[in-house]
Amino acid sequence: MNTKPSTVRALAHLMQETGLTSLEIQENDCTIRLERAVPAAAAPAASAAVPTPAVSAHSAAVSVPEEDPGMDFNNVKLVTSPMVGVFYAAPSPDREPFVSVGSRVHEGDTLCIIEAMKLMNEITAECDGEIVDVCAVNGDVVEFGQTLFKII
Repeated sequence: MNTKPSTVRALAHLMQETGLTSLEIQENDCTIRLERAVPAAAAPAASAAVPTPAVSAHSAAVSVPEEDPGMDFNNVKLVTSPMVGVFYAAPSPDREPFVSVGSRVHEGDTLCIIEAMKLMNEITAECDGEIVDVCAVNGDVVEFGQTLFKII
């Protein structure tokens, strides 16, 4: 077995990359065993031990900023596949996808192509909105009624 310092260093680096805490290699009559200490999770224990200061209702009202309501996922519109076929996110393999998460779309915009029986069928947006999820993978077969996109 090659026990040069560079080999030991490479094994230690491998342990760190993969998160291993111990490694043992045995070849013929030579054994190398490496172990490293696991850092203690001090942050959660420390935060639990820190007492929270008392805050009056007046100071809380002044110091707490108004929260952003974010997206209302109760109004998600699903774009489903109207047929069985192969899902294509872009017009060709070397082009960018029609849409991605965060894209703004308008009614009638092309979202993807589904190939069925050698015919390319464009799937278009039925409403204006923002793409919040792309549920199909380029090149995969999709089923009738399968969700392709989620729009808010």
